[in-house]
This record gives sequence, C-alpha cells and structure tokens, in this order.
Amino acid sequence: VTADEGILHASGNAVPPVTKDYCIIYNSNWISLPKSLDNATFRTLENLTSTVLCNSSDVPSGLMKDKAVVVMRGNCTFLEKARIAQSSGAKMLLIASKPRLSPLSDNKTDFEDVTLPVALIRYNDVVDMQLTLGSEVNVTLYSPPLPEFDCSMVVIFLIAVFTVALGGYWSGVAELENLKAVASPGERETRRKKEENVTFTPVTVILFVVICCVMLVLLYFFYKWLVYVIISVFCLASAMSLYNCLAALIGEIPFGQCRIACCNKNIEVRLIFLAVFCIAAAVVWAVFRNEDRWAWILQDILGVAFCLNFIKTLKMPNFKSCVILLGLLLLYDVFFVFITPFITKNGASIMVEVAAGPFGNSEKLPVVIRVPRLEYSASTLCDMPFSLLGFGDIIVPGLLVAYCRRFDVQTSSSSVYYISCTIAYAIGMVLTFIVLALMKMGQPALLYLVPCTLITSSLVAWRRKEMKKFWKGSSYQV
Repeated sequence: VTADEGILHASGNAVPPVTKDYCIIYNSNWISLPKSLDNATFRTLENLTSTVLCNSSDVPSGLMKDKAVVVMRGNCTFLEKARIAQSSGAKMLLIASKPRLSPLSDNKTDFEDVTLPVALIRYNDVVDMQLTLGSEVNVTLYSPPLPEFDCSMVVIFLIAVFTVALGGYWSGVAELENLKAVASPGERETRRKKEENVTFTPVTVILFVVICCVMLVLLYFFYKWLVYVIISVFCLASAMSLYNCLAALIGEIPFGQCRIACCNKNIEVRLIFLAVFCIAAAVVWAVFRNEDRWAWILQDILGVAFCLNFIKTLKMPNFKSCVILLGLLLLYDVFFVFITPFITKNGASIMVEVAAGPFGNSEKLPVVIRVPRLEYSASTLCDMPFSLLGFGDIIVPGLLVAYCRRFDVQTSSSSVYYISCTIAYAIGMVLTFIVLALMKMGQPALLYLVPCTLITSSLVAWRRKEMKKFWKGSSYQV
C-alpha cells in the first residue's frame, strides 16, 4: 500500500484486559500520529457502521461526544465525514472499508477546520474487534517507525545459500556417477535408465523465458482462476521433489531394504511409505496454506525440495547457455518490476501485483520462500507480515552454480568454480538486502545476483585460462 500505514491499538474491558492491533491507513499531511503508545489517549469506540455519515442527520445528537467513531465508506469524501463527526463532538474517525485499503486523498484546503484524526480500517477488522474484545472497546492510534533491518532476512539468506550450495553439490554427484557410467560399459545401461536430467540448449532457454513472460501476463489478467492451477502444480511438483530428495538420502542407508512384488517389479517398502509421506505433506499444506502461524514452515520445506530437485534435474550444457538464461531472466525481472508501472492503469508493477495477489485477491502464489518478520511495525501488520524470496532467485543462479560444480568434476579442478560461484551468490544476496534496506522497497534480486555470479565465474575461468572450454562445455557434456 503506497500510503502512510499505522496501527489501531484496541483494548477490551475484560479482566485482565485483552488487547489487539489492527492495520490502518492515514494521511500524514492531515494528521501526525505518535510513534509509540507512551502517554497515548484512549477513546471509547462507537460502532456506527450502519451509516456512512454523509449527512449530519444520520446520527442522533450526543452519541459521538468524545468518542472514536467508526462508520462505513460511502459516496461522500473522507473529509466531509470528518467535518460532520467533528461538529458532533467526536475525537477520532475511523472509516471501515470492505474493498482493499487505499490511500486517503482529498482537497484539504477546503477543510482547514478539520483537525480530528481520520483513518481507514478494514471492515473485517471492525467485526473481529467486536468478536474478540467485546462490545465495549477503547482504541488509540500510533505509527511506529519502520525498522532499518529485519532479522528474518538472515533466515532467508541462510535458506537461499544452503539450497543453492546443496543443489549444486548434488548435481556434481550426479555428474560424477555419469562419468563413471560412461567409463564402465556394464553400468552405462543401468545409469541411462535412472537418468532423469533435462539439458537446456540456447533455443530451449529462449523458449523458457518466453513462456515465463506469457505466464506472468496471463496471471495478471486471470489471477483468480490461474492461482489455483499454480497451487495444484506446486503440490504435485513439490511432493515429487520432496520424494526425490529424501529417496536420495534413504538410498545411502543400508537398512530396511525389504521389498514387495508389485506390477512385475520389486519395490522397497520404505519407498512406498516415503511416497505416502510426501503426498500427505503436500496435501496438508494445500488444506492449511492460509494458516500463517505454521503453514509457512511446510511451504518453505516443500519449496526448498522443489528448488533442489529443479537445480539437480535441469542441466546447463555450457556457460554460453547460462549467460543467455541469466541475462534474459534479468531483463525479464527488471522489466516486469520497474518498467510495467509505466504501462499498467493503476501504476503498479505486474510482478509486484501478481506476487501480492492483484485486485485484493486473498490467495497467494506458492512460489516464494516465506519467513515471518521478526521486527514489529505497521508494515508487518498491514500487508507484509513475511519476508519473501522467489524460487526464481534461488533456481536461476543455482543452475549456474550447478554447472560450475559439474565443470569442476569434469576437469578435476578441486571445486574452485563451485566454491567461488557459491560465495558470489552469497555476496549478491547481501547486496540485495543492503539495497532493500536503503530503498525500503521490494527489489528484483536477480539484478544483483546475476552480475555477481556471472562475473565471478568468468574471472575464475579467465584466470585459469579455461575460458574457451568453460564457454563451450566439455566434450562429454555436449
């Protein structure tokens, strides 16, 4: 919400008193709210949501005297309501809105005599206030400063770097097994049957980016239908990815390998239980995905498994394909974040709108790592209770890290490419967070991750005089 965000602190009359905070939108040019609850003045809340207060005759005289009044949004302006409320003796005006909260704007020069605080609040919050705190509620308004840094970013950083590093390492292990299979004719056919990798060529890279662009635009215009398609695809893909990740771990354990015959095949019993567990995890998330208290943990686990499996399965054949993919997706990210606000009618970027759920849609796309914000602020309460990092900001640089790891295996270069590219990714993440803190607005992380990883990988290859081989890929890979 591009407006001044604040907090309505409500207290019931129960013993001990029950308190709860709600999001409000106000205009700092009209009124200045205190930054804390110290010496705050509480007002008794008068619920008049049965009226829109566009006429002084809507409310009996004396009912609003020295109270905080909440009325419904109507056809008249905010300041017209405020003038009527102030003339009736009210000390605070809250305007309940059923649509999405929007900035408070009006011609203040025509209402210089209006001095009482005016704020916009969600109608659902007014209903919740009555249900949670009772019929007698005291309220006050304040707006704490936005924290410079939130510790949830550290958790996001650790998850992202861990996933990229592990995905790249796993890809290298698979590459080593492939090389052994090539060297041993007896293992070649067995390895070929197990191989599930997909190799990206420059043509498929361009096609992939075009599909991303088309999908994002379709989501913008048909979000309320396509969001459920994305949720279904995520459940299926994350369950399969979690199974692949855990099956790789279980395969290293030499116990519990009993098998049963099914469909002319011998299947390990433990893998059947594993498949049931992974499907159950995806189903539980799908049912409870809007439960903010714990569903984010399950979404992050499924998301990390999805990213790991994607990085391991999708193989870049050479550095040339990596440059094309990362370069095009960087342009894609920047265009849909910074350029589309000049194209859309409401001046919002398509990327941000789709991430937040356009037109106030409550369903969110499950394509992000989510961590609850640990520093309390009005922004946390209003619209961003979580710090977010898109899967693409992990997968796209992760494909380059995976290629570096496979190149290390192919050339026996002691993991120098893999380690340097992983460190570059971590530096790019730190740079993203620094810019985020300075600009106080969402950033396309690829804008910082792509240059860091590409430049670092190029410098290592140039320094080791292997740029030609690194650019074209090894003969085995081709």
